[in-house]
Amino acid sequence: MTEAWHRQTNRRRGVIQGIAVLPQGLEEIGAEELVNLGAKQVQPLRRAAAFEADMACLYRLHLQCRYPFRFLREVARFPCHDRESLYFGIQNALEWERWLHPSMSFRVDVSGSNPGLSHSHYTALQVKNAVVDLQRNLWGERSSIDLDEPDLSLHVHLSRQEARLSLDGSGGSLHRRGYRSAMGLAPLKENLAAGLVRLSGWDGSIPLVDPLCGSGTLLIEAASWALSQAPGLHRSFALEGWADFNAELWEEEQRRAQAREQPTRTLPILLGCEQNPDVVEQARHNVQAAGLSGAITIQAGDFRALELPSGPGVLVCNPPYGERIGERDELEQLYSDLGAMVKERCSGWSLWLLSGNPELTGALRMKASRRVPVSNGGIDCRWLHYEIR
Repeated sequence: MTEAWHRQTNRRRGVIQGIAVLPQGLEEIGAEELVNLGAKQVQPLRRAAAFEADMACLYRLHLQCRYPFRFLREVARFPCHDRESLYFGIQNALEWERWLHPSMSFRVDVSGSNPGLSHSHYTALQVKNAVVDLQRNLWGERSSIDLDEPDLSLHVHLSRQEARLSLDGSGGSLHRRGYRSAMGLAPLKENLAAGLVRLSGWDGSIPLVDPLCGSGTLLIEAASWALSQAPGLHRSFALEGWADFNAELWEEEQRRAQAREQPTRTLPILLGCEQNPDVVEQARHNVQAAGLSGAITIQAGDFRALELPSGPGVLVCNPPYGERIGERDELEQLYSDLGAMVKERCSGWSLWLLSGNPELTGALRMKASRRVPVSNGGIDCRWLHYEIR
């Protein structure tokens, strides 16, 4: 049987082919999360994971997944090798009269290329033209383009032989949880922060401390995971405007996500330290907005004077690494002092540090036992693990 036959059969059975777009470095744990939430045929890819799901599972993934930026639902594949085949392929790919009335707005994103379509901007323009020309033929008017809050988000992926048309159900990146209106100078995206905590192995049973906590994102994502808070439960999604949106099924998945939460679970100490008074207030505001004031303490002051909880624990931090903030000499001193502090006072703990500058990390005078490559805002980084003895 051909792959095309399997896809057609799956569509008749209500099986959705999907892609979860992930931060680089989180592909494996992202795929694991998809499996745990009921997705099938999960396959890690580069900065993504492919999966199959029914509609209930797709809703569940949007509500409960912590690591993806967005989910793409494939709705059509067709042969594509030039502008003409793309144009007519798009027009026949979807029941546009059902999915996109001229009163609705849309946007087009493109990834990949083929020899006849090598420039993403012109490819997106051709997709847009195919849609609005069809609309003019149907209604005598066309939809507008909205890059910020479109009613329907289209994604076209090109390969050498074909094009895939997908719908983006997210309606804005899923890393935006809604709690972080206040951010520091170099904010860590929430989904990457959640993944870094997961990679640290922290299981919610021992203290977690961020000695350079900034706006508090690592601690907030850790507490949210430990209490099983669904990241998408209090935000809206583009899929709620899809032509085949099932409100009853959506509400059922919302109830399911809410039932998983453990608001009364007792957590160990989660402590953040920040020297900048303005950033301290930002962090406390974010903790409160996330509903976690009872779980996380943000302490004002210098990490060099930080009093740690007794017993073993985990330190996590994302110190500045010179790409955005901080002067070189000051940063070398900061890393040196951080290394000295943890070696002197954190015996039996483990340290996980996000490094975007190996020279600065060298000032710790410590040897990492594990190095996980990740990308933070386009910067090639390493999530470094140090065992403190």
